[in-house]
Amino acid sequence: MNSKNVPKATLQRYPVYLKALRRLQKNNVDRVMSKELSSLVGIEPTTIRRDFSFLGNLGKQGYGYDVEKLIEIFNGELGVDFDEKIILVGAGNLGRALMNYNKWDYVVGEIVCGFDADMAKCGEQFGIPIYPMSELENSIPEGCHIAILTISHNIQKTVDRLIDNGITGIVDFTHQHFLVPKGVVVKPVDVVSSIQELVFETNSIQAKQ
Repeated sequence: MNSKNVPKATLQRYPVYLKALRRLQKNNVDRVMSKELSSLVGIEPTTIRRDFSFLGNLGKQGYGYDVEKLIEIFNGELGVDFDEKIILVGAGNLGRALMNYNKWDYVVGEIVCGFDADMAKCGEQFGIPIYPMSELENSIPEGCHIAILTISHNIQKTVDRLIDNGITGIVDFTHQHFLVPKGVVVKPVDVVSSIQELVFETNSIQAKQ
């Protein structure tokens, strides 16, 4: 596929299709018609068929699309590891909410283990093993590169330990500044700021009415 020839709107829909296809695969569905996929993603069948046409001749009339083949194509074209092993650092209230959700296996992977300084939080939660922070170096799964950070203490020290053990991407819920070397990507998640922006935007709209 030459992405330069694919409309931007189509490229934005590809991850949506992939999420639905992986859900179908989890449910042992081998093939799917465009009409059936349409009901899952809320996109018209004609649009789905046109979007898929950029990837080649994938479907057969009356047969539909091979789910496993489509997933393989999308994985290759989007250039992402959709079976990423994610670790969670901090098994408090927010950490537990993330573990309870843990639906990333449809898109990017799943939380495979967690770490916490409080021994009372260690053990197993939502089927996910939680280890003491003292065992971080020995218990990070091989090939793991992504960590979700929800702690409030010893943040810089913890980040340094994560990076020393192969973590190159951090989803940051701490709301505190820390330093990382070049080559490590940090994605801050600030719910409060998002709400503040939303309040400002909605108030601005109401003021204009």
